[in-house]
Amino acid sequence: MFKERVLTALVLAPLMIGGIFFLPLQEFAIFIAVIATVGAWEWANIAGYQKNWSRILYALVVFLCLYASARFLRIHEEYKVYYLAAGALWWVLAFALVKRYPGGTEVWAARPIRALLGLCVLIPMWVGFMHLKVSEHSSLLIVYVMLVVWGADTGAYFSGKRWGRSKLAPHVSPGKSWAGFWGGLATTLLVAACFAFYIDGWLRPVDTLFGLQLLLITLVTMVISVLGDLVESMMKRHRGIKDSSSLLPGHGGVLDRIDSMAAAVPVFAFMMLILDWNLT
Repeated sequence: MFKERVLTALVLAPLMIGGIFFLPLQEFAIFIAVIATVGAWEWANIAGYQKNWSRILYALVVFLCLYASARFLRIHEEYKVYYLAAGALWWVLAFALVKRYPGGTEVWAARPIRALLGLCVLIPMWVGFMHLKVSEHSSLLIVYVMLVVWGADTGAYFSGKRWGRSKLAPHVSPGKSWAGFWGGLATTLLVAACFAFYIDGWLRPVDTLFGLQLLLITLVTMVISVLGDLVESMMKRHRGIKDSSSLLPGHGGVLDRIDSMAAAVPVFAFMMLILDWNLT
């Protein structure tokens, strides 16, 4: 299993790095849309659509929604904030669903509702990535969001393994603990401090306002990234499956790799917009 995870990571890492740093805007949009479409094929299974034709149909619907959104936002860019606001609102509602689980499943147990929730996850994720891509120093912003998510996950793993007795959400993900959450938070704060130091030395002076906004955006993004993982775990537990698919040997499915990122990116982009925060 470990060997499979390493080999898969060695293949995926260059693809992600190449996509982030070297793809022009249009190709990058297609790149993220492909990831979202594969994620949609997996989400259909999580939603309860087991037949392959229904999963392909759902993936096609999501791809068409992404295409329609791209065409619409190309003309009406000012509506981007509403896409991201809808995505952020979904994660607020998702917190309530996770907190109530295993109660409250009657609200979202129906397959069409779970399918609709997939749109709330995948479309804002694509819009969020595109907002970051068109921003100044786009590659740096995207890498920073990834470092926040990976930092939270890594810190949670080691601190949870060492001190994780009190469970964060025992009915949803028994492996997650409050010690893991605080360890992930501490790691994220370290990532933010290193990022601010880099920005101050290479791009612009980091004043109090910039620093406070960076801290706020980072903390909210970190919390939402944890929620993204919990929501997928909740959906899979309700569905009775361990992984979203077996596309990535040793890792499960695409959604199993991007669940935290799918939550973090649109919220990070939304906060950038409402706080008018950028790196210039």
